[in-house]
Amino acid sequence: MLYRQKHDTFIRHYDDVGYIVNEGVIADKVVDAVGAVFLDALSREAQSLDDLVARIAPAFRNPPASLRDDVVDFYGMLERDGFVVSGRTPEELDRKDPPFSYARSWSGRPAREKDAAPSLAMAIRDSQTYLSNHFEGHPHLVSLQLEITSRCNERCVHCYIPHAYKTQAMDLELYRSILDQGDQMGLLALTLSGGEPLAHPDFCRMLDMTREHDLSVRILSNLTLLDDKILASIKAARIANIKVSLYSMDPQVHDAITQLPGSHARTVAAIERLRENDVPLMINCPVMRENKDGMDDVLRWGAARDIKTVCDWVMMARYDRSTDNLDHRLTLEEVRPLVQAVINDDAEYRRRVLEADLAAERARDISCDPVCGVCVSSLSVVSDGTVYPCAGWQSRVLGSLREQSLRDIWEKSPEVLYLRRLRMRDFPQCLDCENKPFCAMCMVRNANESPTGNPLDVNPHFCRIAALNREVVEGWLREQGR
Repeated sequence: MLYRQKHDTFIRHYDDVGYIVNEGVIADKVVDAVGAVFLDALSREAQSLDDLVARIAPAFRNPPASLRDDVVDFYGMLERDGFVVSGRTPEELDRKDPPFSYARSWSGRPAREKDAAPSLAMAIRDSQTYLSNHFEGHPHLVSLQLEITSRCNERCVHCYIPHAYKTQAMDLELYRSILDQGDQMGLLALTLSGGEPLAHPDFCRMLDMTREHDLSVRILSNLTLLDDKILASIKAARIANIKVSLYSMDPQVHDAITQLPGSHARTVAAIERLRENDVPLMINCPVMRENKDGMDDVLRWGAARDIKTVCDWVMMARYDRSTDNLDHRLTLEEVRPLVQAVINDDAEYRRRVLEADLAAERARDISCDPVCGVCVSSLSVVSDGTVYPCAGWQSRVLGSLREQSLRDIWEKSPEVLYLRRLRMRDFPQCLDCENKPFCAMCMVRNANESPTGNPLDVNPHFCRIAALNREVVEGWLREQGR
């Protein structure tokens, strides 16, 4: 029997645990040190059972007599959960691991699993909670967003990047160095963004270079610059997905937001073309005053094409702390019907609300909780090599890859160490807030609207949004007699 990991499965080793994730079935698993040995033996090339047992055996001083049976059981579990394939020939493995296709729809895929009923003791339940706790004491750079260019052909009215700064592009030498350094640190996920990443003159070469590295790659793009050459590179790279902003199905509304005439027609045409070529897509519809009445049209259009579509009414100030873009942000009363629509229309959200113990969440001590994943599992690097906590927080410099290595910044930067130490206790007004089950603290949203850029200045707008969420949810629960 032959085994190999699926094309969209990724494996990493974090200290004494192993981690496996599959982008297709949207599932992941954490295993203990023994399971990590079994994971490390896998590869993207087909291997026989005998070869795998031979690779695993040296890790044990006295291999157990049941090792072969344990290997079969372990890989059988991974195959049932969608991480690996087995078969008698490489061709059979390929048939069992077809590339992404819209014929196998997003809607038919399971929601993200919290470790799908592992059948072996070496699997750890609730993988994301486990990793979150693990990284708190043992930070690992898992996810990196690269702003390969700040240049953009659109001038979106709500953008957090000041338009005057959209002038730079990353050189290939720096890009290659970042990928190499990420390999050494066990980087798993890479997001290519801008500006508009397709505006980079070497975008295709950059995307081709990622194929030399075992990375889960995502792209954030408006897609208006898609052409035959870029399409070919995207297909060859087998990316996890492209996230594209579509503001309205009314071209005039969309183009008024992007301030680029014809952008709606080009974006829609590119979405259709990528879908025809079975490139995984996700549509994001940032909702603001200009397009709030057309949000449902975008959701229906995406659903009709089996493209996962999400709406987002969270808008933050620009990273230079200018706030004129917030003139387009929805008021509290304009957000209310959108929140109401979520609980009315989203069955998964209703299920989570019904299962949640809101009283226990309100009473829970969150003082030692980490604030977010920045500097714990993620970073952002912009086109000149400057490193920031995240793409929107470019007022907080962590270091420069022109002067330091990525590892040195991750392990030694005073700014990284400071942000890594922050806990919810540093936001004392949040500890006993009745809205905390409906709130997600975001330091960049705080910093960008703070007159001093202080991430600890809690943003009152999002406090009001959290209160609105609670009001709508509790009203719905009362209607259900709960």
